[in-house]
Amino acid sequence: MAVTPTQIPTEILRLLTAQEAAEYRLVPFDCGSGTVRCYGEQSRDYAEAVEELEVLYGWQVEVVPIAADDLQRLLLQHYRPGAQTASAAATGRTAEIGQGRQFLFALVGEALRDNASDIHLEPYEQRCRIRMRIDGKLAERYVVERAQYMPLVNQIKILASLDISEKRLPQDGRIGYDRDGEKFDVRVSTLPTIWGEKVVLRLLTRRVELLELRNLGFSERQYDDYCCAIARPFGMVLICGPTGSGKSTTLYATLRHLNALTDNILTIEDPIEYTLEGVNQVQLKEEIGLTFTAALRTFLRQDPDIIMLGEIRDGATAEMAVRSSLTGHLLFSTIHTNTAWGAVARLADMGVHPYLVADTLVMTVAQRLVRLLCPHCKREVAADPIVQRLLGETAPGSHFEAVGCERCFYTGYAGRRAVYEVIPLDDELAAAARAGRADVTPLLSERGIPSLRDAVVDLFRRGQTSLDEVIPLLNY
Repeated sequence: MAVTPTQIPTEILRLLTAQEAAEYRLVPFDCGSGTVRCYGEQSRDYAEAVEELEVLYGWQVEVVPIAADDLQRLLLQHYRPGAQTASAAATGRTAEIGQGRQFLFALVGEALRDNASDIHLEPYEQRCRIRMRIDGKLAERYVVERAQYMPLVNQIKILASLDISEKRLPQDGRIGYDRDGEKFDVRVSTLPTIWGEKVVLRLLTRRVELLELRNLGFSERQYDDYCCAIARPFGMVLICGPTGSGKSTTLYATLRHLNALTDNILTIEDPIEYTLEGVNQVQLKEEIGLTFTAALRTFLRQDPDIIMLGEIRDGATAEMAVRSSLTGHLLFSTIHTNTAWGAVARLADMGVHPYLVADTLVMTVAQRLVRLLCPHCKREVAADPIVQRLLGETAPGSHFEAVGCERCFYTGYAGRRAVYEVIPLDDELAAAARAGRADVTPLLSERGIPSLRDAVVDLFRRGQTSLDEVIPLLNY
């Protein structure tokens, strides 16, 4: 049975380079018994192309005709324009990958062009693959032969100053990257698996000059409330959410907003993702005793005005964070909870007394990242019963869905934005925190504070995102 276009394995796609696929107007989708089956354009004569490919590679080529528009869609979806250099290096003919550095930098360059945040190199029993995370979703790009995988991993480890002889323990490092005069870091993490070392490259590339609070996704009211909270001379502001929800971006934008010549700003981070001129940033080094708790203790002797703590992970760190807030400092940090109010219970679980939470916490913020529909191809459709059932009275009469076009490489989405739940603590909410109340929904409703659910549904009603992005947040 023919493989559907969305299920074409990467190793089959790489039988042709991007340049060859465009030149021959062919997209391979199946391979077996020496025969390669390709999608081709209807009413086009492929006799010469088939003969050339059979001579070049020794395949028997079978062309399955499809509409010209469908073929163009597949070409743009699987062979992105400008990707010929990396694609040619990553075809089934992978001898060049052993050289390492050239392919690696071409791979990073492709990830930058496609706005990927991470590159995953993963070994398996029969194959090794390379995937990129774009707009929060992983997409498979290349397949590497097992014989070529370890030289590539060793090249990465050498560039990141890691121990290439150590394959049993995880390692972390960094690679400096200079692209057209713009310097940034690629964070490297290795993990031993049963088939070899998995490597993840995190691209720390976003220019901090572009991090503006107003552009992150706050509503007007949320922006005003947040600016009032961070203008306080002391207290604690917590950003809540799972890994990958954009918490660090919000913190850096906040520090950039507050950065002034009259303030002493200290941060302890793991890792330092963006550097800020005028901010004293400290890299966590637990192996030598430089932990969050130890750094905070030292910060209090450094005459700080504002402290940024990368993450509250345990009771000792939580206690020092509260202590810092009580001694007249403004402290920002992140904490892993699903909702903004969940931070109150989480601190209590870590051993912080509720009355201390109530006295120090000035605001909690929960956030998530939501993919935005491509403005060039999104399609308006009538709301179906599923939308009515899920959203009830808030369901719109029509909504937009993802389609896919050349500009979004047929994903249907282009970029992401944050949605927020912002809770400034007033006297009544502080009393609720002191009493350890787990549910303050009625109090938030009285104040008209929108939840994460409300924020993402509002994006959906305005046609900026799809139902698929709304459903995961309906319970918040």
